[in-house]
Amino acid sequence: MRFLTLPLLFLVLGGCVSTTVKRVERPELQVAERAEHVLLDVGIFLFDPNIPEGFEEREKLGIEPDVRKAEARYLPGVLRNTLENSGNWGAVRLIPRESRAVDLVIEGKIEESDGEALSLALKATDASGEVWVENTYSYRTSKYAYDSDAPQGQDPFQPLYVRFANDLAASLKKRSDDRLERLRLLSKMRFAQSFAPERFEAYLSTSADGRSTLRRLPAEGDSMMTRINRVREREYLFLDTLDQYYRGFETAMAPAYQDFRAFSYEEALALAELQRQARNRTIIGTVAVLGGIAAMASDDGATRYAGALGVAGGAVTLKSGLDKRVEASMHLESIRELASNLEAVVAPQVLALDEQTYTLTGTVDEQYDKWRTILGQLYRAELGTAEP
Repeated sequence: MRFLTLPLLFLVLGGCVSTTVKRVERPELQVAERAEHVLLDVGIFLFDPNIPEGFEEREKLGIEPDVRKAEARYLPGVLRNTLENSGNWGAVRLIPRESRAVDLVIEGKIEESDGEALSLALKATDASGEVWVENTYSYRTSKYAYDSDAPQGQDPFQPLYVRFANDLAASLKKRSDDRLERLRLLSKMRFAQSFAPERFEAYLSTSADGRSTLRRLPAEGDSMMTRINRVREREYLFLDTLDQYYRGFETAMAPAYQDFRAFSYEEALALAELQRQARNRTIIGTVAVLGGIAAMASDDGATRYAGALGVAGGAVTLKSGLDKRVEASMHLESIRELASNLEAVVAPQVLALDEQTYTLTGTVDEQYDKWRTILGQLYRAELGTAEP
């Protein structure tokens, strides 16, 4: 029994030792200086959470649906901030779904996400339908990224976002100012066509593969185009309002999410380290306690002493495992609560427009549909063809 208990103690104590690699990669953003009038407006879709339907598959991959849904709204914000910091673009906003008010759209899917590894499938497509970047970006961070001494304000997976931003900047550098200006005009005409297809159909052509090209432009001072431009500015008003909502969500989620990822880092090294470490400590602690109790029943004094140490050490390890599980569960519950309340938080939105106030309720998509209906009514009112 003595030989059983002492190795358990060494195992318990050894399990508490960890090595931290103090390295945080800080890649630089590439700058593609362009004239202000050709800076493209960028819209980033909320990411596809990529949640398997089957419970067993989710368990195998360690996917917590509520967390993944929250990540699908949080991670695009990190990408938005990265693109803003590059200075290569005009307005960069999160958008719920397709909007023709932007020049370049980015969509993404979460392939893998835990405390140690992040993998995102990202694609950037301009208003003409041309793909600028399409690739899967992956990064494995170090434990030091979660340390209190790590650079403040930097996401643990920031190098992933910087690599994508630099690839996008490389594509931008390949395009002349004239080409970018024509792309902005194309985007403007696509927006006009979505509101008045019969009026602006002749200005664009669409190929069999869905690519759009600009045939011609309206005359300078065209009254219809002036109205469309006013409608487009109102579209930006709503998108800016939504983007501010998403920024608020990111701020609220960040503390709990970062703590949760920090806790899950060690677990991710073994694919499920958060659950594994708590489970192993519980098992080791339980075995040590039971072994210690058995040893304490021995007639040998040294064995009884070792048994007492086994009970004490096992109890400490058992409590450590349980405490870690409870603390991680608290962070997980915070994220779940944020995710479950996500759609409710955005309602209602009150927007002031043309000396009138509009109140939008429902989910983000429902509000966006209502807003587009309002813009259509305002556009027809300016034409004098408003419906009752």
